[in-house]
Amino acid sequence: MGTFCSVIKFENLQELKRLCHWGPIIALGVIAICSTMAMIDSVLWYWPLHTTGGSVNFIMLINWTVMILYNYFNAMFVGPGFVPLGWKPEISQDTMYLQYCKVCQAYKAPRSHHCRKCNRCVMKMDHHCPWINNCCGYQNHASFTLFLLLAPLGCIHAAFIFVMTMYTQLYHRLSFGWNTVKIDMSAARRDPLPIVPFGLAAFATTLFALGLALGTTIAVGMLFFIQMKIILRNKTSIESWIEEKAKDRIQYYQLDEVFVFPYDMGSRWRNFKQVFTWSGVPEGDGLEWPVREGCHQYSLTIEQLKQKADKRVRSVRYKVIEDYSGACCPLNKGIKTFFTSPCTEEPRIQLQKGEFILATRGLRYWLYGDKILDDSFIEGLVFFRSF
Repeated sequence: MGTFCSVIKFENLQELKRLCHWGPIIALGVIAICSTMAMIDSVLWYWPLHTTGGSVNFIMLINWTVMILYNYFNAMFVGPGFVPLGWKPEISQDTMYLQYCKVCQAYKAPRSHHCRKCNRCVMKMDHHCPWINNCCGYQNHASFTLFLLLAPLGCIHAAFIFVMTMYTQLYHRLSFGWNTVKIDMSAARRDPLPIVPFGLAAFATTLFALGLALGTTIAVGMLFFIQMKIILRNKTSIESWIEEKAKDRIQYYQLDEVFVFPYDMGSRWRNFKQVFTWSGVPEGDGLEWPVREGCHQYSLTIEQLKQKADKRVRSVRYKVIEDYSGACCPLNKGIKTFFTSPCTEEPRIQLQKGEFILATRGLRYWLYGDKILDDSFIEGLVFFRSF
């Protein structure tokens, strides 16, 4: 009940502005189109409500829509939870293990990271999601993951309705050899026939909704499996990257040490319970975390400090040989570069020929790094053409 109240009682009406963003507009648009068309198709053309099966089908469609929207708005408006402004550990000596955030005027708690979009340090930050226009973190990780699960399930149900609607309506109208297909159509027969005919516009709209449903099932379903993979290891996307860099650092310097991720509880079930609870409230307070034997609260932050100290040594310096406007998906840099643009809101850095960048990591056609400007750096994402 407390979670529900937190959804409808916004601490600040400015939170409603999160809806005024391309991500929520597209996401809510897809949900509205698929759910509305599925209900219309069911009532008018596929499965009449005066049958038991039709009623159950319609109730299930409403149930999917309500649960999807509930978890979506929960993830958006409840938010990830932010580190209190001016926060510092109770033991002053522990500050030596933590990074200091100049924007929040506070130390970064274990597992927290500063988000440039939210302009706050986020508890157990996983990533900033443009589809909810908010970060995914400590408080809303469960709601966000449930949304990723429910959306494909609802779309699969809707896609079935769309396919069966088109099939039943075209069954005796077009001669495509469908007469030989042995499907029991008795449940979908209507007596009398539907008042609203299934015309060309209805067919085109249903086909469009089917494309949206199938695309959403594939795209969001993949995101769900990625999230579940890291949840069962009690990690976040950022922590997975930190662990990868830690192993790379040890291998690069041939160090006689083994990096042990401190928050892995040793079993998938225990890791699962760190995020999903019956009360809906995640384990802990977002500032201190249970750790495995042999580790302590600051094992991961110490590794981050090592990587930060090593960053300038390990980064690769490149000279810009071609101007880049900073466009998100540059059309003049080739088809492959256009279609492999990272799906992130990281700022793209405008570059001019002759400038220098310091790359920390990269994809095939894009680099993450800093633009060297005198003695300062501008962080972001830059275009890179491989030869």
